[in-house]
Amino acid sequence: MPEDKNAYQSDLHRNTETMTLLDPYLDWAEAQGIPLHLDFGHDLLALETKPWGFYEARGCFAHTHGRGDFMACYVLEIPAGGKTRPVNHVYEAFFYTLSGHGSTTVWMPNGEKRTFEWGPKAVFAIPLNCKYQLFNGSGSEAARVSCTNDLPMTMNLFHNEEFIFNNDFPFPERTGDKNHFDGQGNYIPIKSGANMWETNYVPDLTNFELKELEERGKGSTNMQFILADGTVHAHSSEMPKGRYKKAHRHAAGTHVHAVSGEGYSILWYDGDSEFVEIPWRHGIMYTPPFWMFHQHFNTLNQPARYFACSLGSRRYPILGLRRRGAQGLAKLSVTKGGRQVEYEDQDPRIHRKWLDAIAKNGVKSEMGDIFDEAAIRALPPERLTGKIHMPVILDNVS
Repeated sequence: MPEDKNAYQSDLHRNTETMTLLDPYLDWAEAQGIPLHLDFGHDLLALETKPWGFYEARGCFAHTHGRGDFMACYVLEIPAGGKTRPVNHVYEAFFYTLSGHGSTTVWMPNGEKRTFEWGPKAVFAIPLNCKYQLFNGSGSEAARVSCTNDLPMTMNLFHNEEFIFNNDFPFPERTGDKNHFDGQGNYIPIKSGANMWETNYVPDLTNFELKELEERGKGSTNMQFILADGTVHAHSSEMPKGRYKKAHRHAAGTHVHAVSGEGYSILWYDGDSEFVEIPWRHGIMYTPPFWMFHQHFNTLNQPARYFACSLGSRRYPILGLRRRGAQGLAKLSVTKGGRQVEYEDQDPRIHRKWLDAIAKNGVKSEMGDIFDEAAIRALPPERLTGKIHMPVILDNVS
């Protein structure tokens, strides 16, 4: 992160003399008077917060280098026994509970009021432009929630705060079924995998049933969510013990939240000499930059699960890149023009690094049926250095 964050942000998005290269979203964010953190990823449980007048609670922005043009994340901290003020807005907001217990009240367009309780690792979405209020249920401890949102796209499109935050236009079609705030939902099977669950509220991501998705790695499970009939995508994936996911790449703005277990992710562009490594556990969030390869690894003797949000849902892809990914390119090998690196094509250093990591935790690899692990452990030093190259990379984004 640059030493002078304010200078960096100003050079990046503002030229007030010529009124060009403006970024209304960043202007609005900086005017909120709360910390604006910028890095590859963050420990959202540890970020500094300050009083935020908009919510009448504490907050901060958790911006990342890979957030892209459409998505962002902020953290809300509700003091013990406290509550936010009721707000509504014309941007989509997905909440993930980092710590604490509380409740949320949502006022529906028809005047009905719905209230539901949440605890750690719950996920909920506010139907578009519904008024809502968050309450901390503890009298002794603060509660923290992460909010992944498409406010950057919305603000830069309309650049009118009154329209976004003081608009009474209703969207009754976004509220979902009556049971969607009760922890219930509708299962929508997809033949090609990536099955969907439609709801507004998931009480506990840790125990939510995921479906098999072997194409992303042996033993991998997954569920995609349609939350409040939104255009923002969300999914949860899990890696079993002794295994890890295949590398892949996609558009910017996918905010990945670690949910359970521990491990790390590595990121790189083809031809880089080193990996970027992000250790993770519950509370860690990061976003892979546009078209940057990334890969998730489980290093403990238990499953590891994460939750990701990005622009373009399975129902409303929005982006052509997202649409083509859902049509099959996301799970197709890079050697065939897709976006995924198959195990047999990956750099041998990747598996060697993971073997060393799990050995420190006394974990046994369950991937000996795929890799010649004895040969990988015996690699000479010169095979463990140099640039990272993927085979037959087709650098198109179709």
